[in-house]
Amino acid sequence: MKTTKKELSYYRLRLETYLKDYHPHRLSDERFITARSDASAKAYEESFLSGASPDEADATALEVLFEGLHFSEYFFIEQILDNEFSDEVPPELTQKLSLLLLKNDTVKATIAKYSPDDKFDEKPEYSLLYTELTGVIQLVIENNSLLKSLKA
Repeated sequence: MKTTKKELSYYRLRLETYLKDYHPHRLSDERFITARSDASAKAYEESFLSGASPDEADATALEVLFEGLHFSEYFFIEQILDNEFSDEVPPELTQKLSLLLLKNDTVKATIAKYSPDDKFDEKPEYSLLYTELTGVIQLVIENNSLLKSLKA
């Protein structure tokens, strides 16, 4: 039986698990997953060969693996739905609605105005985005009857 590189990559598995929880819309991006997991494995190897301990090399590899992925638009939307719309959005619909909202042009434009990066949750703009996006989500849900269509 021939084994593939995909089956053997620790960093690929770590990335896919992380994407599933925080960036599910990127799970189908095979090119990104392969490139990022390969770069992480290479970073580990180079760091280790340069004298780093296995733990230090792994930390270096994980920085490469998760670069640009610390802020999750998907998870941010989920948090807003859980915190601000728990009376209207049943828990079993939160994931599905989060993915729909993530594809909405108004939601995307609102998030893009803030240019969230890996340290965004430490910035004052985080709260501003939370407040603005809460209002945008309310309008998008109402104007598109999203809850009715999800419940149907």
